[in-house]
Amino acid sequence: MQVTSLLSHRDHGHDPAHQHGPECGCGHDHEHASLDLKWLVLVLNAFLVDWLFDQGGTVASASAFFGSILLGTPIVITAIKDLRLGRLSINELVAIAVLAAFASGDYKTSGIVAFFMLMGEVIESRTAEGARNSIESLIKLTPTKARRIRKDGNEEEIAASQLSIGDLIRIRPGDNVAADGVIVSGQGSFNQATITGESLPADKKPGDEVFAGTQNLTGVLEIKVSRAGSDTTLGRVRELILAAEQTKLPIMKIVDQYMGFYTPLVLVIGALVWAFTHDLNRVISVFVVSCPCAFILATPTAMVAALSAAARLGILIKNVADIELAAKINAFVFDKTGTLTTGQLAVSRLAPIGDIKPAELLLLAASAEKYSNHPTAKALAQLAAEAGVPLVEPKDFTETAGRGVQALINGSTVLVGRAQWLKDNHVDSEFEKTVDLGETEGWSLIFVARNGQCVGWIGMQDKTRPEARESLLELKESGVRRIAMISGDRQVVATRVAAEIGCEEAQGDCLPQNKVEFVRAMKAKGYKVAVIGDGVNDAPALAAGDIGIAMGAAGSEVAIHSATIALMNNDLRRLPFLVKLSRSTRTVINQNFAFGVVFIIGGLTVAAFGVVGPIMASMLHVTGTFIVVFNSARLVRKGEELEHFHPETAGTKPGQLTPERA
Repeated sequence: MQVTSLLSHRDHGHDPAHQHGPECGCGHDHEHASLDLKWLVLVLNAFLVDWLFDQGGTVASASAFFGSILLGTPIVITAIKDLRLGRLSINELVAIAVLAAFASGDYKTSGIVAFFMLMGEVIESRTAEGARNSIESLIKLTPTKARRIRKDGNEEEIAASQLSIGDLIRIRPGDNVAADGVIVSGQGSFNQATITGESLPADKKPGDEVFAGTQNLTGVLEIKVSRAGSDTTLGRVRELILAAEQTKLPIMKIVDQYMGFYTPLVLVIGALVWAFTHDLNRVISVFVVSCPCAFILATPTAMVAALSAAARLGILIKNVADIELAAKINAFVFDKTGTLTTGQLAVSRLAPIGDIKPAELLLLAASAEKYSNHPTAKALAQLAAEAGVPLVEPKDFTETAGRGVQALINGSTVLVGRAQWLKDNHVDSEFEKTVDLGETEGWSLIFVARNGQCVGWIGMQDKTRPEARESLLELKESGVRRIAMISGDRQVVATRVAAEIGCEEAQGDCLPQNKVEFVRAMKAKGYKVAVIGDGVNDAPALAAGDIGIAMGAAGSEVAIHSATIALMNNDLRRLPFLVKLSRSTRTVINQNFAFGVVFIIGGLTVAAFGVVGPIMASMLHVTGTFIVVFNSARLVRKGEELEHFHPETAGTKPGQLTPERA
C-alpha cells in the first residue's frame, strides 16, 4: 500500500489512466466517498424504536439491518476490489470491523461504524476536491466566448477555443481576456491577481501585453492574439499546478515504504486482543481506531494549503519537495539586471547648464526624443508624464542609431545624445567638464544642445527595485547566512548596486558559465543555495542551484520552464515569504504526524482495554481527521499582508517623488 498525495486520488481531467488505478494507495478508493444520509436514518430509527418501546425487537432490528447493509456495502465492495488487485490496505480493516459487528448481530453498531468511516473519507475527498476546484476555477476565468473583429471591421462572437494567433479581439469593460495578446488600441486597467498575485490594477496601453484570465476594469481595447488555448500564461500555470500535485515530499515517500506493513500489523494486534479477551467489540474498536486517516492526511493537507497560499501570491511551485527544501536554504544568489534592478533605464539626474531650468531641459530632451524607440527616450517620456511637462511636437526629426537624435523644437535645433555626437555636430566640448558622474559606475549619460550650445546633461540608471533592501534584510533576519549578487555588468556597477540594497557580496563581469561556477563553488562549501534570475540568460545558473527561482515569469515561457519555482510578478518580498511558508509548512506537517502517531497509539491502547467501544472509536476517527485538516488550513492565510503590496510605491508616501526623481 502507498500513501499518495490527496490530489492524485482524484481523476485528472478526463484521462482514464488517472482514475483510481492501483497507485491510489492510501487505501481510500474514493468511489465510495459519497455519503447518503438517508441510509443513516434507518440506523437511527433502530435506536429510536429501542428507546421508545424498550427494546423494539423485530422493527428495530430490521431497520438497523437494512441501514447497516446499505451503509456498509460500498466499504466491503472497495475492500474486495483491493484484494483482487493484490493489495492489503486500511479498507480491509474497516470492512472487517463492519462485517464483524454485522455478523455478531449488532446491526446498529455496524451501521454507525460504517457511517462514521464514510464521513471521515468524505472529509478526505472533499479536501482534495476543494483544491481541485480552486485549480479548475482558473480555467473558468477564461471566458468561453470572444469578440473577434473581422476584416470588414464588424464584430463576431466566437468560441474562445477557435481563436488563433494573429486574431484581433475586442475587450469591453468588465470582460475577462480570452487569450494572451498585445494591445493594439485603447487603454484600460486590468486586474491581474490571478496571474501575478497583485491585487492592485495594472494600467495598460497600446503595445503592452495582457494575459488570458485577467479582467479589464475600464476602457474598450482591441487586442492582437499572441497565444491562445493551453499555450496561454494561464494555461501553463494550470499545467504547473497539476504537475506539482503529482509530486511528493520526501517524508511522504518514507511513509509509503512502511505503510505496506501497517495493515498486517493491525490484524495481528486484533488477533492478540481476541486471544486474550474474546471480546469482539474490542477487536472491532481496534480495527476502527487504527485506520490512520489523520496520519495519511498529515502531509497532503498541509501541502494543499501551502500551495494555495503560494499560488494566491503568484508563486508557482513545480515540485512540492521544494516546499520542504526552501526551509533549508541558507544562501541566496541573485542576478542583478531585471532581478534586483528593474532592467529599465530611469532618469536619476537632471543637470542644466547656465540659466536653463530643469523643466526646460526635460522639455527639450523629451520632445526631441518623442519618436525614438530607444530606452532613453522611454525614460524621458515617463519622467515628463510624471512631472506634468507637456511635450512639443518635434519637426525634421532624424535619428542616428546608437548616437543620438536631432529635431526642431520651437524653432530651435536640438541635439540629444552621447558626448561624441554633440562634438561631431560642432558643439563646444567644454560641456564635459560639468559632469561629476562616471559612466563606468553604471550611469548612462546623454547631453542636450540647443542651437549649437550645450544646455545640460541627464544621468540615467537601471534603478534598483524599491523593495530590494527590505527583502534582503528579511532574508538575513530569517537566518540566511550568505547573500550574493552576480552580474554580467561591470564590477564597479555591481558594487554600487550591492551597496544600495545592502548586499554584502557582489561579483561582476560574469558570463553565464561564471555564474554556474560561482553557484557550484558555494554548494561545495555546504550551502543550500537558491538562485534567483530572470529565467532567460540565467537559465544555467538557475538549474545549478538547489532551487531555481524565476522572477517575473508572467508571459515568459523560458522563465516558467527554466526554474523550479516561478514568481509571476517582480515583488522580491515573495522570497522571504517563501522561506517562512516553507518553515511553517514543515512545522504543521510535524505537528500533524505527531498527533497522528499519538492518536493511533492512544486509540489502540484504549480500544484494546475496552475503554471505548466501536461507535466511540469511529467518532474519534472522524475527530482526528478534522483536527489534522483544520491544523493544516491555518497555512492558507499566510501572506495576506502581501496581497495589497505594490512594489512601485514601496517606501514612498502618497504624492511624494521617489529619490531618483527628486
